[in-house]
Amino acid sequence: MSQFDQMSDAEIDDRFRISGGKPVAFLLAGYAKAREPFSVHFLHGEEMFLTTLLDVQVDQKRLVFDCSGSQEANRRILAAEKVRFSGRPGGVPVQFSSGAVSETTFEGGKALAVALPEYVVRLQRREYFRIETPRVNPLILFARMPDGGLLKLPAHDISVSGIGLDAPELPAGLEVGLVLPNCHFALPGESRELFFSATVRNFHQHTSRSGAVFWRIGLQFRDLPLGDENRIQRYITQIERGRQLA
Repeated sequence: MSQFDQMSDAEIDDRFRISGGKPVAFLLAGYAKAREPFSVHFLHGEEMFLTTLLDVQVDQKRLVFDCSGSQEANRRILAAEKVRFSGRPGGVPVQFSSGAVSETTFEGGKALAVALPEYVVRLQRREYFRIETPRVNPLILFARMPDGGLLKLPAHDISVSGIGLDAPELPAGLEVGLVLPNCHFALPGESRELFFSATVRNFHQHTSRSGAVFWRIGLQFRDLPLGDENRIQRYITQIERGRQLA
């Protein structure tokens, strides 16, 4: 599963959301017409199978998709309270969520259906792709809070548009829309740091598999020079290449 697939609703910027009954139905109908493949995740993301979007039934406000080849998987997804779909039609990451699944038929065969989602998330620009940063010797971001306090937190992921941070506790005074001046961090192997200001875009509580509770904080770069964007892109490429060879 990609980093985008694992993003929660709280981590997703509003600018990537396509909402409204007609726009959502139109977009998904196009994917169904093209028989786009998607993965559907359920039972809190612990299970998934590959499927194909088949039809958007506007009058019933529902999306029809293909069953799994496993009857057991079909039985379990019918018991799920919520499902999440993710795919890359045309190479563009897309995801959306819906509620309970029901059985139906489509063109004479068995199929599954869910209510049309409230919105669909589609990342339209390549440069917003985020990648998880290494846990060993992580990037450390430094910034100043409005009260003058120092913020020093390890990075969780990064793109040329922003950075995600992990925090054991939510810093006092942190709120969405807050601008943090004088931010900086160093990329591995580089002596010259990147300096910028950043806007707090989101934060949410997260529980790890071990049960530890911490906070994820998303920052958007405000005035990062183009040259530094290129440095980050090279860093992302290096991480991807290293993981492919591992």
